[in-house]
Amino acid sequence: MSGIGGPYVLGIDCGTQSLRSALFDLRGKLIASESTPYPIDYPQVSWAEQNPEQWWQAVRVTVPGVLREAGIHPREVKGVSVDGTACTVVCCERDGTPLRPAVLWMDQRAHEEAAEVTATGDPVLRYAGGPESPEWMIPKAMWLKRHEPEVYERAEVICEGTDWLMHRLTGNWTASLNCTTCKWNYARPEGGWPERLLATLEMSELLERWPSEVLPMGRPAGHVTMRAAEEIGLLPDTPVAEGGIDAYAGMIGLNVVQPGRMAMVMGSSTCHLALCSEARFDSNVWGPFPDALTEGTWVLEGGQTATGSIVKWFADNFAAREMLEAKSRGRSQYELLDELAAQVEPGAEGLVLLDYWQGNRTPLRDPLARGAIWGLSLRHELGHVMRAIYEGTAMGTRHILEDLRSTGFEPQGIYAAGGGTRSQLWLQIHADACQVPIYLTNESEATALGTAVCAAYGAGLFESLEEAAEKMVRITREIEPNRLWAGTYDELFRRYTSTYDALKDLMHEAGSEQVR
Repeated sequence: MSGIGGPYVLGIDCGTQSLRSALFDLRGKLIASESTPYPIDYPQVSWAEQNPEQWWQAVRVTVPGVLREAGIHPREVKGVSVDGTACTVVCCERDGTPLRPAVLWMDQRAHEEAAEVTATGDPVLRYAGGPESPEWMIPKAMWLKRHEPEVYERAEVICEGTDWLMHRLTGNWTASLNCTTCKWNYARPEGGWPERLLATLEMSELLERWPSEVLPMGRPAGHVTMRAAEEIGLLPDTPVAEGGIDAYAGMIGLNVVQPGRMAMVMGSSTCHLALCSEARFDSNVWGPFPDALTEGTWVLEGGQTATGSIVKWFADNFAAREMLEAKSRGRSQYELLDELAAQVEPGAEGLVLLDYWQGNRTPLRDPLARGAIWGLSLRHELGHVMRAIYEGTAMGTRHILEDLRSTGFEPQGIYAAGGGTRSQLWLQIHADACQVPIYLTNESEATALGTAVCAAYGAGLFESLEEAAEKMVRITREIEPNRLWAGTYDELFRRYTSTYDALKDLMHEAGSEQVR
């Protein structure tokens, strides 16, 4: 492919299962992209870890690959930025050498420490929605200090995976305002760093291990170093803009930068991000996060810990025959599973599925919740279960949406992106379950695009992040909800929420035994 028509910007999207590098022009057109997968380790139930060096190796493979595919010279790349999963915690030396595997965002081992943070009642917690999540930075750091004290003491830097990659690119240690606000209990209205909370928890030394410079998304953070340039094929001194959380980059890549809009980023997990012009403190989702996306706005963040990862789990473990059939037909295994699920009517003939494979993030905030499916009979086949997974995960989205509505936030539409949008059936089920239209952009990988938008703004190619998003993002399709199925999904939602109520005590009993 010819690269004529630049300049170009590069977005590096460090996901849970793979890293993608994508090159865009200033109209938001995808020029080239390449991804590289890497494994996840699950040492114990509810734990999840990854080797940070595999992220950088993926950068070393994908960035040169993108440049080759696009057929452009590195001088035509005018800016780069990085997004990643959060809160994925890296303990390392000052030069970036990891001291242990990164503790992935989905890891729930720090649930006891999270409860201790919540018990402090510190005023800063209101900006996180009240209860602390075991996914976040402070509980995970507390767990490391208690259970791996030698690693904790040796760690000169404790940061996000995104921060670690930014350091690999620039040689600078910076922290994203987006990450620190949403995952580290950093709150500008309270003065920034949660010093009082850390003192109460006897964790004040953590401040010395965190990067001290905090930058909003899209702000200049440094330039590509000579060493990084040699490894990945960019020119030295290419501008690098501050990145952030992958889902928030997705907001930008969907042009959800104006209050009143809601983004749904569908990947291994699903994030629901509502942008508000004022703080709303009475929800059960995370936030309101001040200035997390753009200055002067607030974000309410709902999320499901496992969605796409449940689909993959099911396909990997129960659909071997379908995988072989799809391979023989030159098709994707997931396309075949979609076809089987589409043959089943809404409601999956009585199946009810709870999507709590890795606990419930919001609105229940229950790390000990577990997945469940009931209503099975000998009539049910693979397609029924596949549809039940799609419907159960859609019910999780509806649960979050109902909570947001209770605060007065009523989205006129949901702007969707991520790998899950490849399934038209799954999208339609979400629209029908929530009875809200879903909008899609011309670029389904909105996360990488949003990161490229940050790169363009940080390189000075646009006056503001909002302008960059407006110029680089285009809405191309709308999925209308089917009103005929509203009653069916109302009843399924009632059963979905009632199932948790009925099984909660048993889940906690079993979950407590598993995480000991």
